[in-house]
Amino acid sequence: MGYFANAGLFLLNVFFGLYIYAVLLRFLLQWVRADFYNPIAHALIVITNPPLKPLRRVIPGLYGIDLASVVLLLLLQGLFEILLATLLDQPLLPAVLLVKVIFGLAHSALNIYLFSILIVVILSWINPYPNALSQLLSRLTQPLLAPVRRRLPVAGGIDFSPMVVMLAIALIQMALPYLEHEALSLFR
Repeated sequence: MGYFANAGLFLLNVFFGLYIYAVLLRFLLQWVRADFYNPIAHALIVITNPPLKPLRRVIPGLYGIDLASVVLLLLLQGLFEILLATLLDQPLLPAVLLVKVIFGLAHSALNIYLFSILIVVILSWINPYPNALSQLLSRLTQPLLAPVRRRLPVAGGIDFSPMVVMLAIALIQMALPYLEHEALSLFR
């Protein structure tokens, strides 16, 4: 692969990756009913509103799930996979595209949770007082950490639930490529 293909791959990963993460983070924050008066959450709204506003006119929410965000995520990840396959000169069947989209979004969601927990832990050591970022990420990670905290005893004032959840996320991330390979083998 030449310089221009590598540069194109890098730019594709940066721009599409960041925007997919922004839309996915907005969806996850809506799902946990985060405070959107938070300046960071508000910035996500401003960044992701241009494509979501027209989609919301056509696609209503369902049972509190923002289906417009889900459709946008599927479209963005699908376009990313198509552009990636085109750049790498690889054929892409529709079923293979669907598998790659689903696993790509799952990997991105796991990354968001992994890094959110890590940032919350680091912020709790550096600055134990709540700030906009720690409040938002604590709200996001609470559904994962709360069940583990209830079952895990606190030892010497140290909360081990973030470590347990991060290990579980890492194990799931390690399993994703194998599961994706198995799913893709069904269509080849």
